Amino acid sequence: MTYSCHVGRFFYYNFADAQDYKKFPALEVVKGQPGFQFIESQQTTTIALPDSFAGADGSADLNAFLDKHKTLAFIVVRNDTILSEAYFDDYTASSVIPSFSVAKTFVSALAGIAVDRGIIESVHDTIGKYLPEFRGRGFDKVSIEHLLDMRSGIRFNEGYTSPFADMAKYYYGLNLQHYLKKLKMKEAPGLAYEYISVNTLLLSLVVERAWKKDLASLLQEELWQPLGMEYDASWSIDSKKHKTVKSFCCINARTRDFARFGRLYLHQGNWDGKQLISKDWVHQSLSIRNDSRDSQGYPYSYQWRVMGNGAFFAKGVLGQFIYVNPAKKLIIVRLGKSTDKVHWPMFFEALAASL
Repeated sequence: MTYSCHVGRFFYYNFADAQDYKKFPALEVVKGQPGFQFIESQQTTTIALPDSFAGADGSADLNAFLDKHKTLAFIVVRNDTILSEAYFDDYTASSVIPSFSVAKTFVSALAGIAVDRGIIESVHDTIGKYLPEFRGRGFDKVSIEHLLDMRSGIRFNEGYTSPFADMAKYYYGLNLQHYLKKLKMKEAPGLAYEYISVNTLLLSLVVERAWKKDLASLLQEELWQPLGMEYDASWSIDSKKHKTVKSFCCINARTRDFARFGRLYLHQGNWDGKQLISKDWVHQSLSIRNDSRDSQGYPYSYQWRVMGNGAFFAKGVLGQFIYVNPAKKLIIVRLGKSTDKVHWPMFFEALAASL
């Protein structure tokens, strides 16, 4: 096997798993001073499994269901109080678990902060304004908002199971910015939704170029430390030589810290009195503004999935989720080693309805 070849690396590592944070080099994201802590309830709260997800025997044991369906970490927070927290397969609250595409919402947040501060003038700016290497290549009408909404029209094969798909090259390859030189357009931007991770990669490069800082440093300075995250984290990169952050995936962190990020959006970008992200950006992010729908039919907006009832969620390939229900003041984080064919958003909605 040629180790530098992404096809060889695909066959060597096989499909993505919960240990992937160990496979790739990463940039460190350092926590700041101790900050906000969720309240640990002094009373035992028993959360029953929603009836629609009960087993054939009618079992209502939530943790048994989670364990059976390949969950590694699960936490339910309401009004800043932890109602339920469970870990499986020897995982604990301090275990590192990769985010996969949940990371896309962090990139969206950083883009929003850049727009709020005028570092990026507008989401309607074309990407060529910040990425001159894309000028004159047919990308002239692709805007930042097209990237945010997955409506860029760029040709890209997102397939996860083929070593010859673009996604395998971008996930296992060693030089992301070299691959970008070969991108081409498939259709005019704005015509249709297509979920392709290269949109988030381009978005992150726009943020980096505009800000003149690397993405991991921005995550640390603008979110990780202001949120008082409990643990250090990391963000995987393509290689030690090129150091391009794999922004479409691969924030490696702990369960409660993912929940803290959900809390930031629950409070419309405000963190204990400080507006880290503008309410306008959060509102735009969580609004149904077009016909973009993901593979399960959920509206897609600024890298988030949103629901008609005001709930919203971030989603990763192995069933990594940050689900937020503002009406219930509820945050649910589920991290796993597989979705195990469970319709998790529907599960979160059923669970929220019972609380």
